Amino acid sequence: MPQKEYLMIPGPTPVPPMVMNAMSQPMFGHRSPEFAEIHKNIIEKLKLVFQTQNDVFVLSSSGTGGMEAAVANIINPGEKVLVLVGGKFGERWSELSYNYGAQVIQQDFTWGEPVDINVVKKELANNPDIKAVFATFNETSTGVFNDIEKLGKAVSNTNALLILDGISGAGGIEIKTDEWNVDILVTGSQKAFMLPPGLAMISVSSKAWEKIKNKKSPCYYFDLLKTRKSMEKYNTAYTPAVSLFLGLNASLDLIIEEGVNNVFQRHIQLRNATRAAIDAMGLKLMTENYCASPVITSIYAPKNIGADDLRKVLKQQYNISFAGGQAQLKNKIFRIAHMGFADKMDVITAISGLEMALNNLNSPVELGSGLKAAQEVFLGRHK
Repeated sequence: MPQKEYLMIPGPTPVPPMVMNAMSQPMFGHRSPEFAEIHKNIIEKLKLVFQTQNDVFVLSSSGTGGMEAAVANIINPGEKVLVLVGGKFGERWSELSYNYGAQVIQQDFTWGEPVDINVVKKELANNPDIKAVFATFNETSTGVFNDIEKLGKAVSNTNALLILDGISGAGGIEIKTDEWNVDILVTGSQKAFMLPPGLAMISVSSKAWEKIKNKKSPCYYFDLLKTRKSMEKYNTAYTPAVSLFLGLNASLDLIIEEGVNNVFQRHIQLRNATRAAIDAMGLKLMTENYCASPVITSIYAPKNIGADDLRKVLKQQYNISFAGGQAQLKNKIFRIAHMGFADKMDVITAISGLEMALNNLNSPVELGSGLKAAQEVFLGRHK
């Protein structure tokens, strides 16, 4: 019989049947009143999830396309930017900024630890001509989420913009875009929004628009001024991924039906259960509790076992896919995603498979030790 696959990676994540059904609807025109009505509904729902009154747009691209849109519309050649890097995906802001001719100040933080706000304040004080601060909400490569409220407060006291990669965080972790002074928030469809890859969502503040109006960098497909003009009639500047828009409309319905705050709390519980299980198994977590991501958990492989060997056993024998480490963490850590269309039994399956795979590799992990700890979190008994 066909083997059931258990996808526990941070994107693409599993897609709910309701969303798949929505995307299978017959095609219709993207310049039609029907599309405009759906587009309008999507924007209204996204504003609820982002907790914003700012302009919100949906771009037909990957999340990286949304990041490029942010850079291309904000940075003029020679301008100074501050990039906060604590993992592999934080580096992408630097790469994009260099490509658009920015003078990049890259501030590196230890992988597995959050951004130090005091360091940011110092850099901003020493460089009052910084035009933008690029940060990562949830660093997928390490399983760390940053304190955006404090970061936004620090940046709001300057002329700089706060531009945030929320690709793996938004939709699964609370983000108060306006209250936390986030000028541009970028996210993607294939993470907590429970869709296939192919859409980027972006919000833009009034402070950011003042900068965008004076941009000099060349920009065509990702020109946000064109995008905003098209949105006057809930249209798109160029041909959108119509089926993905239908899927996004459906996935947002699921999020709102569950309750946005309930979605955030569900992810926190899944994180707590996963971390309790890993601790009970005697494995080492990469992050401390105070900065541990609600949507992905990073774990060091046991001594004498390569993380990729462990992942191979999980995939081949149990059809469970975990993510591996990147760059200097390659073959050292494995990552369990619990984002989007994920519930208690997904974590139970992941932990059960992990215990068996470790035993397959002769690691002295007691069967049921992690399961019990996770179950106690779900039953409200874990201290």
